[in-house]
Amino acid sequence: MAHLRLLFDNFTLALLGVIALASLLPCSGSGAVLFEWLTRLAIALLFFFHGARLSRAAIIAGAGHWRLHLLVFACTFALFPLLGLALRPLLAPWLGAELYVGILYLCALPGTVQSAIAFTAMARGNLPAAVCSASASSILGIFLTPLLVSLLLGAEAGSGSTLEAIGRILVQLLLPFLAGHLARPWLADWVDRYKAWLKYVDQGSILLVVYTAFSAAVIGGLWRAVPVPTLVLLTLACCLLLAIALLATTWLSRRLGFAVEDEIAIVFCGSKKSLATGAPMAQVLFAGGAVGAALLPLMLFHQIQLMVCAVLAQRYARRAAADEGRAALS
Repeated sequence: MAHLRLLFDNFTLALLGVIALASLLPCSGSGAVLFEWLTRLAIALLFFFHGARLSRAAIIAGAGHWRLHLLVFACTFALFPLLGLALRPLLAPWLGAELYVGILYLCALPGTVQSAIAFTAMARGNLPAAVCSASASSILGIFLTPLLVSLLLGAEAGSGSTLEAIGRILVQLLLPFLAGHLARPWLADWVDRYKAWLKYVDQGSILLVVYTAFSAAVIGGLWRAVPVPTLVLLTLACCLLLAIALLATTWLSRRLGFAVEDEIAIVFCGSKKSLATGAPMAQVLFAGGAVGAALLPLMLFHQIQLMVCAVLAQRYARRAAADEGRAALS
């Protein structure tokens, strides 16, 4: 029962409920526009509070943690593409050529930003390093992903979307973070006083992202795009890819002697892939009906990684709380 409760804690149950809601009642039309704006506002609020929460010294220390950032970038832009190529003999016959292209496209994408940082915060990991690493990964991915796609698939990336994507990252993520940090002299005490309540901002932003993204996937024909057996195989393939990535990031971080807080940041920043970046890029890199097949693995992987990382974050947090309790008694 304890293991069952670990898997289905309150936040994981909330994620399951949001996915079920999006499947039965996906937002569309003006509702979709409203939820997109709500999601953007929630993400901006998330980064504003993270900026207010972090001291200047913490940010400088996080940015200077070059070994951690190098490992995250290596896992995101080297390990994943190599995994996609290495698994070709297994995945290509299972899934067919079009969905395997989607797997390779998934492997070429940068990591997530908001959910990686939110999960690192929930797990009590190295938050300054996670903010710097995830943000840098997203920006680098705008340039590296088209190059990797070209190398893996022979597709050509357009240049028009690059500047637009950089602009969205600057406006939606970095500006709120800087605004919160500049407001820290006035907000620091309030943020420290209500830091337990602020975790709901992290969780709420993830739930909004899941509902909005999954609604768009359902309306776009998620359950009609492929037969059920193929969908099951694709889900298993995404689970396999994520499991290898999680094991690899955990093993490498421990093998290289990183602290537990650094390990948490590496695991959550180096094993995840961004639907927010991948969806608009696919419109440029793929033509016509190939877009749907390219995005389907990413949509599934995106949901699976949120579910699995929710459980991991809770486990890390419980371990940190237990360690603090033992330290207090000693």
